[in-house]
Amino acid sequence: MIDLRSDTVTQPDERMRAIMAAADVADNVIDVDPTVRALEERTAELLGKPAALWTPSGTMANLIALSTHLRRGDKFLAPRGAHVLTNELGSAAWLAGGMPEPIDTDAGPGRPSSAAIRRLTAGARQAPYYMLRTTLLCLENSHNAAGGAVTPPDEHAQLVATARDAGLAVHLDGARLWNAAVALDVPPAALTVGTDTVSVCFSKGLGAPMGSAVAGSVAFIEQARRMRQMLGGGVRQGGIVAAGCLHALDNLDDLAADHANAERLASGLREFGWDVAQPETNIVLAGVADVPATLTALREIGVLALPMAGRVRFVTHRDVTTAEIDEVLRRIGEERARRDRRHEPASA
Repeated sequence: MIDLRSDTVTQPDERMRAIMAAADVADNVIDVDPTVRALEERTAELLGKPAALWTPSGTMANLIALSTHLRRGDKFLAPRGAHVLTNELGSAAWLAGGMPEPIDTDAGPGRPSSAAIRRLTAGARQAPYYMLRTTLLCLENSHNAAGGAVTPPDEHAQLVATARDAGLAVHLDGARLWNAAVALDVPPAALTVGTDTVSVCFSKGLGAPMGSAVAGSVAFIEQARRMRQMLGGGVRQGGIVAAGCLHALDNLDDLAADHANAERLASGLREFGWDVAQPETNIVLAGVADVPATLTALREIGVLALPMAGRVRFVTHRDVTTAEIDEVLRRIGEERARRDRRHEPASA
C-alpha cells in the first residue's frame, strides 16, 4: 500500500525515536518539563510571538484560542470549509460558546477578500444588545479543504487590518503553516503578523508522532495553560513527545520535496484526464464522478486516499518518495488501460 491519506500517517524515524528516548523530562503539570519549555520557546520565536504552549492536538490548540477569545453569544468568522467549522465537531460552538459564520472565499481557493469581511462586520461596533456580537476572525493557512491553498503575506495583512478596523481579534489556524511558509519562501512569522493567536501542528508533514502548539501574548498563554488543564491536556513527562516535535522542526526545508511530489502527482493525474487543480503545497484534490467508487478502486490497486470537499484528496509527505509517486501513477495508468480493454468492441 502507498498511503496518501494524510501527512499525519508518517512514522517517526530512528533518529527521532532515539532523541525522544533520551529526552530530559519532568512533570509538566506541577513543574516545568525542560524539553517542553525548549519547544515552546523555539515555537514562539519561529512564529514571532512572545510565548507558546504545547498541546496534544491541533483541535485542542484551536479550542483553547477560541475559548479565550469568545464569550457566549459572540459570533466568529472563518473561511468557508475551514477546519474549525467542519472538522472539529462543533467544539467552537459547543465548548467555546461562539456562533460560527462562514466567509465566502471570493479571493481564491480558501481565501476570503477584505470586502467579504467588511460585508459581514458592517455595523458590528454599533449592533444592538439583542444581536450577536462579531468579535473574532479565524483564518487558516494553508487551507486544508481548499487543497492546501496558501494566503501570501500581503493578503494576510489586508485581512488582519480589516478585522482590526471592525474591532475583531484574529486567530490563525496554522496547522500547516510550515507548508505555506516553505511554498511562499518566507519565514513562518511573516504569515502571523498582526494575529492575536496562532496554532501550529508538528505531526502534519514534519514527522512528529503527536503534538501542536498555540502561541500569543504572555497573558494569553497564562489563560491558555489553565484552559488546557480544564480540557485534559495537561501531561506529565511531556518532554518525550516534545523532543520529537523539536526534531521535527529541523525538517522544515524537507517540505519542499513533498510539494514537488504533489505537483508531480497532479501533473500525472491530469494526463489521465482527471480534474486536478495545480497544488500550492502538498495536497492534491481530484474531482471525480463518484468519490466512494474511486476510493475503492484506488484501494484495490494499493493506493490509499480520503474524501475531501466532494473530491478525492491525496496528500504527499516525508514517508512517500518520488519513486512511489511514479508507482501510483503507473498503477492508475495500468488500471485505466485494463478498464479500456474491457470496454473495447468485439472484432468482426
